[in-house]
Amino acid sequence: MRAMVLDKPKQPLQLRDVPKPNPGRGQLLVRVSACAVCRTDLHVVDGELPNPKLPLILGHQIVGRVEEIGEEANSKFQIGDRVGIPWLGWTDGGCAYCRSGRENLCDRARFTGYTIDGGYADFTVADARFCFSLPDRYNDVEVAPLLCAGLIGYRSYRKTGNPRRLGIYGFGNAAHLIAQIALYEGRELFVFTRPGDTATQQAAKKLGAVWAGGSDEIPPEKLDAAIVFASVGLLVPTALRALAKGGVVVCGGIHMSDIPSFPYADLWEERVITSVANLTRRDGEDFFEIAPRVPVQTKTETFPLEQANTALDRFRTGELKGTAVLVVNQ
Repeated sequence: MRAMVLDKPKQPLQLRDVPKPNPGRGQLLVRVSACAVCRTDLHVVDGELPNPKLPLILGHQIVGRVEEIGEEANSKFQIGDRVGIPWLGWTDGGCAYCRSGRENLCDRARFTGYTIDGGYADFTVADARFCFSLPDRYNDVEVAPLLCAGLIGYRSYRKTGNPRRLGIYGFGNAAHLIAQIALYEGRELFVFTRPGDTATQQAAKKLGAVWAGGSDEIPPEKLDAAIVFASVGLLVPTALRALAKGGVVVCGGIHMSDIPSFPYADLWEERVITSVANLTRRDGEDFFEIAPRVPVQTKTETFPLEQANTALDRFRTGELKGTAVLVVNQ
């Protein structure tokens, strides 16, 4: 089978013929039809996430069909079923985190396209317990970005509580998806972009934001909560200063540059800073229940598998007009 393989961080992926994987106990063999490109893929390629499996097949927003079912695999899937494979690929199920509904914090967790091979390939294998059934409303390309940008964004959004005024810093893929749910649920949306990015600000207003401006601007009203999707640590104290009393800043990325020091007065009055780590299967079930009701719309740009490096480079330089999706077996 074909796969785009990372041999070493900071090097281009190599298109190779590699052995087709066999499903182990509890696993599915999935013929990949589409795999969306994520900023986390860039962090792995650029060496910003430590200790990836090497050589590595990237990709954790995988859509495909079940080709084979390993022994003891979850019986909810049959041959030919469409499945989604997310970032969280396996947990031990028995640690204190797993037993308390926080499997996303499992110390032994394995992650698709990082510590186990992912979907930049014709086929992949995945633990059946961590695969999702996908809403029929979406085709393969449309649904692929929901498997990370949607899921992690949704967990970030739910950690804000029940805000009336919600700020979003960085209006990329995850922000665009979660903004739609926030508006559907009646939030007042305030969007912060790179200073001077009037095109994105206008797009946010067209979507329904009550205000959009640069990240160097102060919103016209204090926010009840803010999500920082941009991987820029400087934005955390900036968002904190925009909060009303008791507000929360949620950091929605797996990697962020250092957060600079700030005066305690900015945190006082029960303001909170928290992070989001990975996702749980419950997050996925809840998100895929609400997404088609909104309905959440994705914007995509497709590339053939062998152009994965081009997709990553265009992501890195900000040239994409939607989520890059590698089209594999279609």
